[in-house]
This record gives sequence, C-alpha cells and structure tokens, in this order.
Amino acid sequence: MSTFAAELVGTLLLVLLGDGVVANVLLNKSKGQNSGWIVITTGWGLAVAAGAYAVNTTSGAHLNPAVTIGLAAIGKFPWNEVPGYLLAQMLGAFLGATLVWLAYLPHWKETPDAGLKLGVFCTAPAIRHTFANLLTEIIGTFVLVFGALAIPAANNLSKSLGFATGLGPLLVGLLVVSIGVSLGGPTGYAINPARDLGPRLAHCLLPIAGKGGSDWSYAWIPIVGPIVGGVLGALFYQALRMGG
Repeated sequence: MSTFAAELVGTLLLVLLGDGVVANVLLNKSKGQNSGWIVITTGWGLAVAAGAYAVNTTSGAHLNPAVTIGLAAIGKFPWNEVPGYLLAQMLGAFLGATLVWLAYLPHWKETPDAGLKLGVFCTAPAIRHTFANLLTEIIGTFVLVFGALAIPAANNLSKSLGFATGLGPLLVGLLVVSIGVSLGGPTGYAINPARDLGPRLAHCLLPIAGKGGSDWSYAWIPIVGPIVGGVLGALFYQALRMGG
C-alpha cells in the first residue's frame, strides 16, 4: 500500500467511526440517540486509534493536515510530500463521511433539525465568537500534536518502563478523548482540518432532505486554528527536546 492510499484509508476509518458515533447520538430513532458527549468523545478517540493502527507502519498515520504540516515545520517530514498527504486525508475524510450518510440513510428523514444533521458531519461553535473559537482550536490542536510527538518518545514507550511501542496509537486515541472531554465544549474540537472540511463538503453535496446550509462562514476556523496549533505544538516539542 502506498503512503497516499494509507493516509486515505486511515482518515476514512477515522471519519467513518468518528462521524458515525456523532450520528448515533444525534439522529432520531438511532439506538444511541441522546447517549451524550462522553460517548462521542470516546468514539472519536477510538476512531483515531483504529485509523492509526490500520496504516501506521505505512504512512506514519498522520490522518490530519495539522499533524503533517506540524511535522514538516520541524523537519520531521519532507515538505514535498505534504500536498499528497493532505489530498489523501481530504479524500479519505469525504469518503468516510459519505459512508456515514449511507449507514444512517433512513435516519436523515426522521431528523427534522438541520443543525443536528450538520453536526454529524462537521463542527460548530457552542457560542459563536470568532477569536475565542479560533483560540480554542489552536489550543486543542497544540495539545494534540505536542502529545502525539511526546507519547511515542523513547523515554515514554520503552521496554524498561513496561510499555510496548505498539501502544502508541491507542495512547494518542486516549489523548483525543482527553482533549474532547476537557476542551471540546466550545467548538466541538475539530483539531483536524480534513476531519471538518471533507465531511462539510460531503454535507454540501449529498442529497440530505432538509439539511440546511453547510455554515461556510465558520468553516475557515477549523482549518486555520488546527494548522496554527499544530505548528506551535510541534515547535514547542522541538524546543523542549533541544533545551533538554
């Protein structure tokens, strides 16, 4: 499997399971309806772990443009490969969201609230405040990228400490759960431009009765915020290692 295919498949799995848990909680007559935020954050964390385990050995399982650009910013990933990774992540996210639409096909008609339908695909702020929403996404993605770099470090996942290196993706998934339960309230914690933009495009293009608009006026925030936060998180990690 090529790195392009790996990033596409891994991001597809991430969004399929991540948007899938949101659909299960939000859509009418789903068996998981109203099961709450803890279910959503747990589902997203496991989705990240599943996608990462599927393709980690092939592409490094970035599954997120903020991770790819952050790694490139500190010299841990070649810039010439960034466009291919980003394209694969976007396509994978779009396809994953399309599969969620198919999996819950009868439930869209049963859910009259257009906001809930949009919420299955992409994020929206609890309180619409441009600066605060952007800052929240920066902070959340800073934690994600810094943690994703720190967790697999030799001092954390070494045999002498009793950890197997194969635990890395699972621990990053748990980090995503932590970010969700702690920092996800204001914006829904996109912390991943592809995870938000790919499904938002799917929402725009798919035939969903009564879906309403795709909130394009907000869409730049879960793109810019995570990229800024990802670069800052990577730079901070590098500075700490150099300082140590």
